[in-house]
Amino acid sequence: MGAARLVGAAVPAVSPLLVAILLGILVGNLASLPAGWGPGLGAGSKTLLRTGIVLLGLQVSLATIADLGWKVVLAVVLVVAVGLATAVLAGRLLGVRPGLALLVGAGFSICGAAAVAAADGVVDAEDEDVAVALALVVLFGTLMIPAVPLLGGLLGLDDRTIGLWAGLSVHEVAQVVAVGGIVGGAALAVAVVAKLARVVLLAPVMVGFATLRRRQLRAGEGAAGGTAGGSNDVTLPPIVPAFVVAFLAMVLVRTWVPLPEQLLEVVKVLQTLLLAAAMWALGTGVRWERLRTVGGAPFALAGITTAVVAAVGLGGALVA
Repeated sequence: MGAARLVGAAVPAVSPLLVAILLGILVGNLASLPAGWGPGLGAGSKTLLRTGIVLLGLQVSLATIADLGWKVVLAVVLVVAVGLATAVLAGRLLGVRPGLALLVGAGFSICGAAAVAAADGVVDAEDEDVAVALALVVLFGTLMIPAVPLLGGLLGLDDRTIGLWAGLSVHEVAQVVAVGGIVGGAALAVAVVAKLARVVLLAPVMVGFATLRRRQLRAGEGAAGGTAGGSNDVTLPPIVPAFVVAFLAMVLVRTWVPLPEQLLEVVKVLQTLLLAAAMWALGTGVRWERLRTVGGAPFALAGITTAVVAAVGLGGALVA
């Protein structure tokens, strides 16, 4: 996925993951891939994805997050919790598929494309739902890049507060960096650390999603068993997925073990390549004709979730 990294480097607000899935969609719709590639791409994308998520843990140090103070940590938890709840409730009111609503909630409240991809491995979502969620992440996250500095200036906020607001509310890490770069001063450092604090919550949220999925499968199993000829052979996903355990282990390693900066940079590049490759493989299975039937409800859901996350993030930044 060298092309994705080149474009991402040229335009800092664009995530290589988003570029990769767009390239995958183009290839899947404009080129004729061998029919036998489908199962292999699907299985390979999950392996690459989960490995990339595990390596993402090495970018997060609990000690650095703790330095922000308990008020910021509490604000991070509130942003994620309220963002997820908003996406689920608004999704029901708007008639959005539950899987897509969960993907939007994860992407908008935690860490953008990586959270969408991680959630896709746990919840029951269509490939098109993933593509739509990623498109919404890049669209609304990009709108936040000029909006946060502009509104912060109009509100008379200092650089640190604007940076903290960005870290608490902007969707993608790359977009947070873009906001911090625009504001300058102390904004960039605090924005990135606050954003990484949201990344840590990827683990408990995925556990919650897995628990929800188990309940859904058990309910379906009971319904099937209660009908003539019904089958109750259902494989339940683990409550704590293995990649989540490994992700947390990497966070602890980064927190307690001194690691050379050169090693961390190499791991960061490898992590991006793995996630981008997984996104490309996923994109090849998405079809234009199905994306065109999405309608306006997901956009309304994204707008509502963005507004709520931004409002909660601003409140947290002002209090902290």
